[in-house]
Amino acid sequence: MKTLFQNISSLKEKAKDKESIDLLHDLEKELKLLRTKTGITQLIKGKKLRKAIRTVEYEDELTKLQMELIKFQNWVFENKKRVIIIFEGRDAAGKGGAIKRFTEYLNPRKFRVTALPKPTEIEAGQFYFQRYFQHLPNQGEIVFFDRSWYNRAIVEPVFNFCTKEQYNKFMKEVPETENALIDDGIVIIKFWFSVSRDVQLKRFTEREHNPLKQWKLSPVDKEAQKMWEKITFYKEEMFSKTHTSYSPWIIVNSNDKKVARLESIRYVLSQFDYTGKENALTILHPDPDIINRYNRRAMQIDTYDKKSK
Repeated sequence: MKTLFQNISSLKEKAKDKESIDLLHDLEKELKLLRTKTGITQLIKGKKLRKAIRTVEYEDELTKLQMELIKFQNWVFENKKRVIIIFEGRDAAGKGGAIKRFTEYLNPRKFRVTALPKPTEIEAGQFYFQRYFQHLPNQGEIVFFDRSWYNRAIVEPVFNFCTKEQYNKFMKEVPETENALIDDGIVIIKFWFSVSRDVQLKRFTEREHNPLKQWKLSPVDKEAQKMWEKITFYKEEMFSKTHTSYSPWIIVNSNDKKVARLESIRYVLSQFDYTGKENALTILHPDPDIINRYNRRAMQIDTYDKKSK
């Protein structure tokens, strides 16, 4: 009993997230009420303690990776690099949450998060990439795109927000456009957060019943489950035409959002030789079972989606 109390106390000292701290407090209260060996065994085997341990371990690992992100950001600034990190994926795949963890402790003067709304009437008549080009990184800056010009590859054709001609023109121009940006010295990382159909539905339901998350729901979200197969078709078309050796798609299995956040951060850090990287307190190589290039995972991800019907 004493050892168990000490373990929980140790976890509380490491915990930073309010949810895990509250959970550990509840465990202490329950433990005080359990006076039998059977009761203690049930608690140890219970989900609450395992969840608390996983949460604290996640927070500890995230903190170490966020320390590395600060080093990385300083290196980008000092060396006048320009970096774009694109987050794409189905609705409720965890893109926004991942961006939040990427940027949580970064210097706000040295990065931007871009999440563009529906184009205005004027923007709709411009060169398609024009409104995105306004948000390209300056020297020493990282720009995180919460969805990007790839709206035209999936969202717009699925929901008939563009014509077939506009779609075909875009798909032809993307590789050339990205090649031009890279030739100019901009580094582009493209993430696709992959989520199964049942997990997406679970997250939609949570949003619907959680007042703090209801703002995330949109009419398009409500149609996402009905349009699953159509989105899958355009997703695969996008991969086949815009995955290149110089601008590859990086697939992230995001059914576990916390794991996806850690591994996507690891991937970004693994791509740069920034100052101080050799002194990292954690592993900086991503788990290949969670994150990898599209050309290695294409068939698995596609099958994975279809099995989720």
